[in-house]
Amino acid sequence: MTAGRSLPTQDEVLRYFDTLSNWGRWGDDDERGTLNHITDDVRLAAARAVRHGRSVSCAWEVAVPEEMERSTTTCPCAADMPGAENMPVAAFRNDRRWGFSNERLGIMFHGNTITHIDSPCHIFWDGTMYNGRSHSLVDAATGSAWAAVTAAANGIVTRGVLLDIARARHVPWLEPGQGVFPEDLEEAERCQGVQVRPGDAVLLRTGYGRARHEAGDAGGFTQAGWHASCLPWLHERQVALIAADTPQDVQPSGYEDILMPVHAVSLVAMGLWLLDNCDLEACATTAAELNQWDFHLAVAPVRFAGTSGSPVNPIATF
Repeated sequence: MTAGRSLPTQDEVLRYFDTLSNWGRWGDDDERGTLNHITDDVRLAAARAVRHGRSVSCAWEVAVPEEMERSTTTCPCAADMPGAENMPVAAFRNDRRWGFSNERLGIMFHGNTITHIDSPCHIFWDGTMYNGRSHSLVDAATGSAWAAVTAAANGIVTRGVLLDIARARHVPWLEPGQGVFPEDLEEAERCQGVQVRPGDAVLLRTGYGRARHEAGDAGGFTQAGWHASCLPWLHERQVALIAADTPQDVQPSGYEDILMPVHAVSLVAMGLWLLDNCDLEACATTAAELNQWDFHLAVAPVRFAGTSGSPVNPIATF
């Protein structure tokens, strides 16, 4: 898929850390990065994208026990639980009709399977995070004091645009290792009659979700995804958030000394938030049925203090 393409060299990609940098763009103390592109007007425009009232999830279900440690407690009658006699509320002891269940969960959401968002503190380059902060601001006990997921505590609400590259290439899915290039993005825009605007979230469909549904494959380190050559395009379009149905970067990246250039340049230099491992099949089916490729997108990270991201359930409303 790279034959005949003029691709940036490794040195040119390394220069992206300077040429695409947003350090200081929104102030030296900014932790939100490209989320600053989402203005009140952008959110109002996202609301106007709702034309049918139909909502779909863009997340995978988190499997138990494969992806989540779970301990569930059930109590059919709360009055019988140990210590109930010491509860200060008499009704707790006397009402023998109500019971409950609760859970204790353990989850590692980064990786190749769970739908999650990456905040800028997730990646370091030469020991540095977005806006020039040191990796030392991430503490083993308390987490990150800089650009953690709580920088998006009010949620990410914007216009989403699905660019269905598999559909544009007339294939069920891109094969592992196939990259997506700026020409693909513009061809998808043309085919779908939509254009990415400042403040948008761009959701990239490689078709891997279909392959995962059919074959159950969610492992390995060779995958389709964004090629590093898309980074200037995303910067020029002032995109607020990118998503993919893979962990973003095409692998292998094509660059010997840069394992994940999309992750590194996006999070460290641009402050561009990433939404990894989406299930975009329902979104793509709905978009094709309605012939509508933009929608209201709502992403609400859990307010985990000091974390480098959060499992999320992005909702697209058409």
